[in-house]
Amino acid sequence: MPEVSLLSNSGAETMVQASTFQAFQASMRGTLIRPGDASYEMARKTWNGMIDKHPALIARCTGVADVITAVRFARDHDLLVAVRGGGHSLPGFSVCEGGMVIDLSPMKGIRVDPDKRTAVAQAGLTWGDYDRETQVFGLASTGGVISTTGIAGLTLGGGIGWLMRKYGLACDHLRSVDLVTADGQCLTASIMEHPDLFWGLRGGGGNFGIATSFEYQLQPVGPVLAGMIIHPIDRAREVLRFYRDFTPTVPDNLTTYVFMLTTPEGVPVVAMMCCYCGDLAAGEQVLQPLRTFGPPLADEVKPMPYQALQSLLDDAYPAGLYSYYKSHYLSQISDELIDTMVDAFVSVPSPLSALGFEQFGGAVSRVGVEDTAFRHRGVAYDIAILGEWADSATSAVNMQWVREVASMTEPFATGGVYVNFLGDDGEAQVKAAYGSHFQRLVALKRKYDPSNFFHLNQNIKPTA
Repeated sequence: MPEVSLLSNSGAETMVQASTFQAFQASMRGTLIRPGDASYEMARKTWNGMIDKHPALIARCTGVADVITAVRFARDHDLLVAVRGGGHSLPGFSVCEGGMVIDLSPMKGIRVDPDKRTAVAQAGLTWGDYDRETQVFGLASTGGVISTTGIAGLTLGGGIGWLMRKYGLACDHLRSVDLVTADGQCLTASIMEHPDLFWGLRGGGGNFGIATSFEYQLQPVGPVLAGMIIHPIDRAREVLRFYRDFTPTVPDNLTTYVFMLTTPEGVPVVAMMCCYCGDLAAGEQVLQPLRTFGPPLADEVKPMPYQALQSLLDDAYPAGLYSYYKSHYLSQISDELIDTMVDAFVSVPSPLSALGFEQFGGAVSRVGVEDTAFRHRGVAYDIAILGEWADSATSAVNMQWVREVASMTEPFATGGVYVNFLGDDGEAQVKAAYGSHFQRLVALKRKYDPSNFFHLNQNIKPTA
């Protein structure tokens, strides 16, 4: 075998001797994938079709020992490293050009304790995998809205989802995290062990190491009352104002979103989406105003398994589409903002894109601002600007639309952003995501990753 060429952290080419590389292969229980291997093209692909990077090496890890081995190999050779869990990173941080990917996707173990209502889940799981195991026992924890999303990235960034108003964010369910640090050590972070790191992992992203498993507190979740209520787009202003007035009155059991979008048949509509988690008869009473307003074009709300709700939007967000998102947090929804949003949607260039509001509050707001790295506890909603398209030739116009809508709506925002919706937007937006917590996170980064070994993320530099 000839020498293996990889990129270093400085961007320079570094050569690894054949014997050294062979020793690395022999020390791994998982597989090492290189360009030209039969599985390479599939292994380098991520969910976002915009991302087209070619790593020189993909280390598919089967357990913590493989992760430690891969980290130490990368440190010894000063390699550029990306970490992949579910591969849903919008800006493509889960893959790199010319460097090494530490791929956790084979690590899909999960153990549910129904008596203690806990789950210990490895970082390669998607929310679909996770929910399948926990729902057997009638249990769940907040986990996004697309079943193919990985548990790791979503949780580490905070983790919004259908259950958040009743039970809090994904990161609020954490009891502990097992982490491989930049020096190749494995430690557990919890309230009792490394509590400073545990604070940072609940919202601080992948800055401090490679999370290999998560211990979650589970909650009882039976069938939910959920689905879409669809209205014609020419009533968008009226629907959005109704949504604005209705949502402050609802109990924590109910989480609602509203989006302007285009149906598969090519018809622009405004859709209210809901999840009531609790007694279904009580949910029918709570949702009555939502369902009788209009009347709607279609009311698809019905009792369904929580797993079914989690995959309800999967077909709208398949792997391979070009995706570019932006967001803002809001304390309120004004008439002027509604007008701005409706006018902006008129010019949407792709029928796959969507624009709307996601409701916060409830259990999210009852966690102290200082208790986790996710600090945006007092927001009422976010604006989600979801650019999706299928033709790479239209990337420029679609990205421009997302940027223009973000700029038009920014004056109405609190100044914060959801870190999991960030693209490769730079340090200013990372600071906006963390606000007053930023310097505390810098200190943590300096303690646990002083050389910024893990920097392919929404990066918090140790010298900021």
